[in-house]
Amino acid sequence: MYIVIEGQDGTGKSTQARLLKDYFENQGKEVVVMDEPDGDLPQAHDIHDMILVRGYNLESLTNVLLFTAARVELWRKIAEPVLKNGGVVISARNYWSTLAYQGYGEGVSKSKIIKITHEALPDKYCHPDKGFILIVSDKVRLERQGGRGKAKETFEAKPDDFQQRVNAAYPKIAKEFNIPIIDASGTIEEVFSLIKEKL
Repeated sequence: MYIVIEGQDGTGKSTQARLLKDYFENQGKEVVVMDEPDGDLPQAHDIHDMILVRGYNLESLTNVLLFTAARVELWRKIAEPVLKNGGVVISARNYWSTLAYQGYGEGVSKSKIIKITHEALPDKYCHPDKGFILIVSDKVRLERQGGRGKAKETFEAKPDDFQQRVNAAYPKIAKEFNIPIIDASGTIEEVFSLIKEKL
């Protein structure tokens, strides 16, 4: 099973992915968590840093291509071996993030992002077995980001109009791809309970 947890920065994706990992491991499953775009793979981590940390101010289409390259590495080297062995892959983000950030946020054509992704990655990646989009208010999201104690990365530091376009993108993506929306404003345990219900 391939499961994706999506949402804006600060909605709790990585936390819920870790809880899901524990949940499936307690059932005796082999489980791996991928935090796109780095996912604990050195080459993917280098791509992550190039886009999000080093301040290169890359073209929007370059970001799409680099994110896709990182996904190919993660999928082939981490996800596929686990799936072939009957295990569970849980990803915090997938290409829906690129639709939100580079598509709605930066103006790259949605059809171009989908075409690039589908040409580079298999159908299993493009159509997860289960997907969820976590949504919280801007106030809660920003409070959570502020409590992380780390510098903001490239897209987190973009101005409010960009963040608003990304926020508005996720409900549209949920509707288009029939992805359940999870209200992530409750406690960690309450949100996890909602995800388990959907599973």
